[in-house]
Amino acid sequence: MSQILLTTLNARYIHSSFGLRYLYANLHEFQKNTTIIEYVKKNDINDIVKDILSHEPKIVGIGVYIWNASETSRLIAAIKSKSPNTIIVLGGPEVSHSPLRVNFDLSDYIIQGEGDLEFYKLVKSILEKSKLPNRIIQAEIPKLSDIKLPYEYYNEEDIKNRVIYVEASRGCPFSCQFCLSSIDKMVRNFEIEIFLTEMDKLWLRGARHFKFVDRTFNLNIKITNQILDFFLEKDGEYFLHFEVIPDHFPDSLKEKLKFFPKGSIQLEIGIQTLNPTVANRIQRKLNFEKIKENVTFLSRETNSHLHLDLIIGLPGETVNSFGDNLNTLVSLTDSEIQLGLLKKLSGTSINRHDIEFGMIYSNEPPYEILENDIIPLTEMQKLKRLARYWDLFYNSGNFKRSINLLWSDDANVFETFYQFSNWLFSQLNTTWKIHLNKLAELLFSYLSEIKKVNKVNAAKQIITDISVVPDRRIPKFLKNSAPGFKANSVANVDKKIKRQIKHF
Repeated sequence: MSQILLTTLNARYIHSSFGLRYLYANLHEFQKNTTIIEYVKKNDINDIVKDILSHEPKIVGIGVYIWNASETSRLIAAIKSKSPNTIIVLGGPEVSHSPLRVNFDLSDYIIQGEGDLEFYKLVKSILEKSKLPNRIIQAEIPKLSDIKLPYEYYNEEDIKNRVIYVEASRGCPFSCQFCLSSIDKMVRNFEIEIFLTEMDKLWLRGARHFKFVDRTFNLNIKITNQILDFFLEKDGEYFLHFEVIPDHFPDSLKEKLKFFPKGSIQLEIGIQTLNPTVANRIQRKLNFEKIKENVTFLSRETNSHLHLDLIIGLPGETVNSFGDNLNTLVSLTDSEIQLGLLKKLSGTSINRHDIEFGMIYSNEPPYEILENDIIPLTEMQKLKRLARYWDLFYNSGNFKRSINLLWSDDANVFETFYQFSNWLFSQLNTTWKIHLNKLAELLFSYLSEIKKVNKVNAAKQIITDISVVPDRRIPKFLKNSAPGFKANSVANVDKKIKRQIKHF
């Protein structure tokens, strides 16, 4: 039995809930009667409810995010139908801002904002039957020095099998209208010596995959360099993920990044748009020349794996303008370029453009844009499919070499891939659950029949790509098109490509 049960529905098993561990770390005297249990959102709701109620909890705290909001609503209803007296407390980004677009009416309390300390206060009030707060609780921004850090509560299974989430700071100084991080414009840093001590403890326990959730990791270069120095002094393989500001890479940081070996560091860079007019409209003020310079440097002079983000459907961004953004990035780097539709998140100010630009969004999570005044619904759907196929063929790393045959004679990558995407959908009528061999077959057919690429050359390139992963079977149609050809040993394949494939 546990008086308090903390849970959430993760997108995948490999993920771990950072927020639940913060709550647990700061429950003080109630910690001994608290249990953390994480589920995956594809798990059967009834099985989850049965497991939760087997602990006979008085209070169930649930972390709610954009990826699990609908499932969480169903989970709450199922818990209440079987155990109406169980008190359900919600927290997390998806319930921290109005309007709430998923029905959470059956929950008893909702903590909006950073709940690290507020959850303890609520639990204390409930269990000691003192004065109870209103159902919606606006959490005060806590002093980071008052928060007990959660890292010791990653268990051995987490360290062995899951991503370990960490943070050296909270907040973001920018005002990008599409982003929730723009709400808290003050960046707060954890005491760096204390933080690094916690990282060392994790390291000694065997943690090697650290995902920093800081929104602006390279804002304070002194702290950034201290963290990088900490890992550079470590022996053995590890993987670090940082979200960085694209136009803020002073020489000291550039030089330090050169020392990291292949496959050890990933930089997520939120480009979003390279159109100055669109960027100014959404209050994303960046130095675009410096961005191009930095992306080129990081791609060519360091071993960093880059993950660049572009947004489809920003107010005033035409299809051609978006295409120019993609073409520019492809010319600068061969790293991942994530294409995502604009989302209208509660709490952001992107809604100020709704009338002027005819912005219409889905009311269902993840609240993606459906159309605007210059991109109608049918075209937006084509771009959404393009983004999915781009993941499968370009970002996955499965076709790292052969995909370039699509535009070997055409500098307009976007237009070429747009045509390929439309052809793919005409053949598949879906963007999901497509086997690797089917993808290879489609790419080979398009290259040889539509683009008129030499069949033997196309087959050799695709075979080389597939052979990056050991023991993969080469489809018969490729063997027949390039008889006797065998790819070189995979031992020397770029670690960045291997990491990319593993990621997808």
